[in-house]
Amino acid sequence: MKKLMISMALILAVLATNAQTDPPMANSKMKSKEGKMKSKEVRKDRREQRRYLRELNGTDVSEQSKLQFISDFGDKPDVVWSHDVYFDKATFTNSKGTRTSAFYDYDGQLVGTSTPVSFNDLPANAKDYIMRHYSNYEDAPVIFYDDNELNEDDMIMYGVQFESSDNYFIEVTDKKNKRVVLQVSPEGEVTYFTDVNNNTIR
Repeated sequence: MKKLMISMALILAVLATNAQTDPPMANSKMKSKEGKMKSKEVRKDRREQRRYLRELNGTDVSEQSKLQFISDFGDKPDVVWSHDVYFDKATFTNSKGTRTSAFYDYDGQLVGTSTPVSFNDLPANAKDYIMRHYSNYEDAPVIFYDDNELNEDDMIMYGVQFESSDNYFIEVTDKKNKRVVLQVSPEGEVTYFTDVNNNTIR
């Protein structure tokens, strides 16, 4: 009799637990809505948390940036310098033979580097997610941004300011046939970053 009572109590407990969980279809719909909400929240948080970037003076690359570049990477004979509103940019061939860009801030300090990589360089879980939800990813432009952790300045990629940290950026086509840029963390978290325009600058 005791065994029967215990069995009945266990069955009731299992039924009560199952009744409290959402059905699988509801879970997938909720996740879809949560994903859309998360994307909007990420964009809102990104706007709210932007650090103020100091504009560079003049139109020439600063000597301070050039000296710091030599200290960071050595005297590269093929370095090409450019200057925009916020960064001095040095493009050169790194030790692996890949063209790399290094970005220097108002104080001539390294903010980070960007290097072209391939889809296969992305974390496995990110590749799986992108293959399920996007197209035109196989030969898509992919950039790895390597942050200088010693410099807290934000960075600008594709014309969008973001909190500077190591990330991949990949241009893909979404289900509405729109070109977008995804931000992929080294851990494989994939988030929408921005739309691709014809005048988008990496």
